Amino acid sequence: MQREAMQTDPAEIAQRGRALYEQQIRVQVEPDNRGKVLVINVDTDSYEMDADHLTASNRAAAKYPGAPLYAMRIGAPALGRLGSRSPVKA
Repeated sequence: MQREAMQTDPAEIAQRGRALYEQQIRVQVEPDNRGKVLVINVDTDSYEMDADHLTASNRAAAKYPGAPLYAMRIGAPALGRLGSRSPVKA
């Protein structure tokens, strides 16, 4: 029952994903992979990594069907951003 709750609670998946990254995965992937996307299976601590978000996500989904997955960009505070940048004035 607890495992199913984990799969449906995005906040818990994100919390577990961030904790796994900080405690176990970060030392393995930084700094050589800054900017790449990391998709973590929060049930098994396994992960997929690629420069392309869709490629990493598809590979993780195929490898871990139905697993709770957490995606992040290595060395960045967010995976992406919404909106556009304001023009820079000279």
